[in-house]
Amino acid sequence: MTDPGSAVPANAATALATTVVDELVRGGVAHVVLSPGSRSAALAFAVHDAAAAGRLTLHTRIDERTAGFLALGIARTSRRPVAVVTTSGTAVANLHPAVLEASHAGVPIVLVTADRPASLRGTGANQTTDQVKLFGGAVRAFADVPAGAPGVREEPQLRGWRGLVARALAAATAVGSRGPVHLNLQFDGPLVPDVTDGWSTPVAGRPDDRPWTATPEAAAADGWEGLVDDSRTVVVAGDDAGPPARVLAEVGGWPLLAEPTSGSRTGTHAIRTYRLLLGTDLADRVDRVVVCGHPTLSRPVTRLLSRADVEVVAAVAPGAASRGWTDPGHAVSRVVELAPPSEPAERRVTPWFEEWRERDAEVGGRLDALLDGWAPLTPHHVAGAVARALPAGGLLHVGASNPVRDLDLMVPRYDVGDRRMVVANRGLAGIDGTVSSAVGAALGRPYSTRSLALLGDVTFVHDTTGLVLGPEEQRPPLTLVVVNDDGGSIFAVLEQGADAHAASFDRLFGTPHGVDLAALCAATGTPHTRVTDRDALDQVLATPPSAIEVVEAVVRRDDRRRLDEAVRELARP
Repeated sequence: MTDPGSAVPANAATALATTVVDELVRGGVAHVVLSPGSRSAALAFAVHDAAAAGRLTLHTRIDERTAGFLALGIARTSRRPVAVVTTSGTAVANLHPAVLEASHAGVPIVLVTADRPASLRGTGANQTTDQVKLFGGAVRAFADVPAGAPGVREEPQLRGWRGLVARALAAATAVGSRGPVHLNLQFDGPLVPDVTDGWSTPVAGRPDDRPWTATPEAAAADGWEGLVDDSRTVVVAGDDAGPPARVLAEVGGWPLLAEPTSGSRTGTHAIRTYRLLLGTDLADRVDRVVVCGHPTLSRPVTRLLSRADVEVVAAVAPGAASRGWTDPGHAVSRVVELAPPSEPAERRVTPWFEEWRERDAEVGGRLDALLDGWAPLTPHHVAGAVARALPAGGLLHVGASNPVRDLDLMVPRYDVGDRRMVVANRGLAGIDGTVSSAVGAALGRPYSTRSLALLGDVTFVHDTTGLVLGPEEQRPPLTLVVVNDDGGSIFAVLEQGADAHAASFDRLFGTPHGVDLAALCAATGTPHTRVTDRDALDQVLATPPSAIEVVEAVVRRDDRRRLDEAVRELARP
């Protein structure tokens, strides 16, 4: 491998860019997403050289919003920091939606934004705005880095740049506070690597490709003591809760109310129809809730977490208490730390859990019978088909609004150890950038046995630029299943979907778009298949693609409210 520090850069901009990119790689960054621009030219050349040397993988996107969400997806599934490089001006602002999602979801992305020299701020210079702390408190760390100065203490500048990157990566990946960081780099000309300005120092770092500053691992904690008793406890596992929630439920003999993206919905104690059962007397008898991860999907869960007569305990990863915990009802009475657990020697089966399991089997049977008679294709059928098509070792990225909630009712109780990964942008639960995030998730987990995405039509249309890929860009084998009901059906099941608002509903909330998805896919060279019944959907999902494909599942929207009401009635006496 060529030492990037063995040669002397021709100018200070190249020295700064090469040093930053080199230290990012040394610190564990394996993917960089680049959007083109002039002020970021030195960074672009440095990233290209590192990619050509096999030190990182380069992804290029013309839309900075798409780039940000692509990086988010790669970082989420690879569990490693991913860098995004942009030019100055509005390019930086377009990263903000992805930054907010990464901040709330605790995903480490490194925003490397090029800027004009500080002396040009406030002068009306082209593409110059105030980029200082543009993302406010959404980033874990920020640095505004002056342009390199040739001939003036070059060696200290190099050491400072490397230390700065090392500290930024430490902040992005810190246990308990993972999230985005922002390096705003000022560049003065020349910006291309073959024009000299008098820079004379090689940009060498530590030997053996070691990072400039190594950070220690946090010590593990164990907070199981005092939790396991005979109280009527339920374990709520939200986004990214992981195996500790499942193991805790099995050790305690408690029902596990696990969202699809929790990473906990496996094993013997997961309750499929928990959202419906929380509307019954079972919920009235809960004494305690242990909350893991970030639950966001259901109002019944939020009501449970807000009750004054229920003890609410937040369980977090070691060191994560500094990042906060989910407490929408301000009811959490204590926070405990749970270390990654060993498999339990014994899985308790208590009368309390048995009651939940029996009622779950009964309501689940009613749900399946209801859907069997609801022809020809419902969003629940689509979610169930996608869940069944996900093999062991597979990856599923789920869009916001109805798809993730439909999946919540339809996903099977997967076996422990099968290493299925179900992810979503649940930090802020927006529809922004979902196509790009799904593509990034597939790229970040290339060893997946299969990669799928489930999303609605509005979500898909909102991020069609995620399918605009250059000829040299990687196209992972990914099936994007789009549930198309021509509009925003999530609002049909909320208050604004009531008959009293029917006259204005479509204009204000339903927002039918009439987009021909086949033509849209054709414009981007993306294979497309349209299905309208269950058999055709199962058939098309039976064969994994060789690149990105879109499967459009056409469903009705005019009966969505009636369907949801029928589903909610299933658990009632």
